[in-house]
Amino acid sequence: MEAEYPHHQAGPSSATTTTTLWPYATRRRKRGEDGDDEDDLSPASVAMDLDADAQRAADKLKAVSEELGHQIRVFSSEKFAQQPNKLPSADHEEDDEFYELQPADYFNLISNRIAEQSKMLKTRKMREAELAAQRAKRTNAVMRVRFPDGYILEADFPPSERIHNLVELLMKVLARPDLPFYLYTVPPKKRILDTSQDFYTAGFVPGANIHFSYDLPEGSLLNTDDLKAGPFLREEIRSLDGLSLLLKPASQPDDSRMDSSSLQSVVPQSDTAPITNKKPGKPKWLRR
Repeated sequence: MEAEYPHHQAGPSSATTTTTLWPYATRRRKRGEDGDDEDDLSPASVAMDLDADAQRAADKLKAVSEELGHQIRVFSSEKFAQQPNKLPSADHEEDDEFYELQPADYFNLISNRIAEQSKMLKTRKMREAELAAQRAKRTNAVMRVRFPDGYILEADFPPSERIHNLVELLMKVLARPDLPFYLYTVPPKKRILDTSQDFYTAGFVPGANIHFSYDLPEGSLLNTDDLKAGPFLREEIRSLDGLSLLLKPASQPDDSRMDSSSLQSVVPQSDTAPITNKKPGKPKWLRR
């Protein structure tokens, strides 16, 4: 979908023209040797086009964020595929070798078990202090809400904010905010019922994939095929499709760490032994 927005020119008529954003942008024109206009594809001209498009994209994203009170990024499935970091496919299967237990894996399992047993000896205050220190390291939760029509809305939240803050944001961007809806994670499909939880407690730090669905009973007059097909987001929100890709790259969470529901467990992870391919030697009592 091409993202277009009106650009107002100064003048008494206040005429409105449409400027299309890069990579759909109209190239700068120059006069050719035969007197006809042609695209100016010089490096300097292309760089100026990119800078201008990035500025227009930033201005529009800023205007929407001021309206919503929150910064968002919107992608269609096609634009989302252009991101440098992509989520693994939900139906991706590992090779058989992936499931073979290596010596290093065995040592990690043993060290994890020892670490879990040592937790029993820690005082409650020590465990609370460790948990607080771990929470302090996480300063951002990237929430990706996936809609049935393929659109993805991405927003950042402090881990201490609650899930109902995400629900309130969705109410502002939906095409039909009057209809009931619910959010869920997969796999397996698990409906998010307690929206009073903060993102950290819910296990949504540093980020999570959340799925959207209308909550209409079967047989309802509103539960039609047209409604299920979308669109689910307002037209103004859909017009933001891919605009954030025009901006200068910002630090994003590593998608390889993201599963289909959440990225980080609330339970502190114990230190594990470093993985090595070195074969373990024989214990002393076997050296006879």
